[in-house]
Amino acid sequence: MQILSSKSIAALALCTGLVSVSRAQNATAPQTAADPAAAAAPAAPMPLPTPSVTGPLSNLPPAMFDAGPFGKIAVNGILDGMGMWTGNHVPGDNPTQAALSNGQIFIQKTDGWFQFYLQAGAYNIPALGTSFLATDKTVSDLFGPVPVAFLKLQAGKNTSIEIGSLPTLIGAEYTFTFENMNVERGLLWNQENAVTRGIQVNQTMGKFTASLSWNDGFYSNRYTWMSGSLAYTNGPHAVSFVAGGNLGQTGYQTLATPVQNNGAIYNLIYTYSKGAWIVQPYYQYTSVPTNARIGVLKGNTTQGGAILVSHAFKHGFSLPLRWEYITSTGSTAQQAVNLMYGPGSAGTSVTLTPTFQYGGFFFRGDLSWVHVSHYTPGYVFGPNGVNADQPRAAAEIGFIFGNNIVEKKP
Repeated sequence: MQILSSKSIAALALCTGLVSVSRAQNATAPQTAADPAAAAAPAAPMPLPTPSVTGPLSNLPPAMFDAGPFGKIAVNGILDGMGMWTGNHVPGDNPTQAALSNGQIFIQKTDGWFQFYLQAGAYNIPALGTSFLATDKTVSDLFGPVPVAFLKLQAGKNTSIEIGSLPTLIGAEYTFTFENMNVERGLLWNQENAVTRGIQVNQTMGKFTASLSWNDGFYSNRYTWMSGSLAYTNGPHAVSFVAGGNLGQTGYQTLATPVQNNGAIYNLIYTYSKGAWIVQPYYQYTSVPTNARIGVLKGNTTQGGAILVSHAFKHGFSLPLRWEYITSTGSTAQQAVNLMYGPGSAGTSVTLTPTFQYGGFFFRGDLSWVHVSHYTPGYVFGPNGVNADQPRAAAEIGFIFGNNIVEKKP
């Protein structure tokens, strides 16, 4: 069973479907005479499902180590940097930026009843329509140098329990740049949580996969959230429903814990992956209710949709595209809580990400445009916060590490 440590359960279900297709193809392949040398050779290592990677980038098989009483330990890593140009930047931001995008190592044990996953290092999480945050500030102000770390108890063949800092179940995009089709996270992602601390139960039932989590929502360290997901996979198709919400109230707020921590969120996600194509449209609804005790004088909601598409060409080239539209309700006259660019604002984004990967090396660009309508002056872009548009261009280059050594026959 794969580790359910993804931001979208649909991607995991998608991986399961692809494995099933591969097995079916192998089962119908013509039989040939066995090669004694090939039979004696160990099976080639396969990439692990964690960390989850949507594509077009792909993980390498891990390097394996014998850790004595802990058994076999798998190790992967990534090192990459990024540069960015931003038009109509806001005060305090710069038009050009450069930073370490990821310097992370992934250590995990994936067999037996006792398993674990550890992700440590530096990271940057650029997002559309927001100011750039330096890598050191991202690490210190968000999830620390060990953003994801959990124990996994394999209670049965199709049942597991995870405890620790977990990737959220919410949304269709993952947190870290290398996991997604695009370098920057999107406008819908800005309404979602990313890492939660708590406990999660996972269950596979034929073509259905379900998860239920009790956690701290937007990294609040207040354990009042419940999240769940249910996914159905059939060949290249996967459909998932994801929901989460705060069952209490939390006045506590930080950069990692915005006012959305007091609300609820719902996703309906469809994923199609076959051959060179990945197509993933999804719908999202969020709500933050009125709660004067924590400063929300008038509640607000958002709803939006996105379409993510990626097509792979020959020789390691791919071209992902993302389109989004999201809108919020309320008005400043009602003193509605601001969830976007002022109450009642709406946003549209388009992102194009040409990508090249050869082995562990990869390079990709990110060309994006954000347009905001019905905004509150001072809450959008430019030196005075009144520019409705923000173009960006970013580039990311680096290496994914693993066991990429291919043994040649003598």
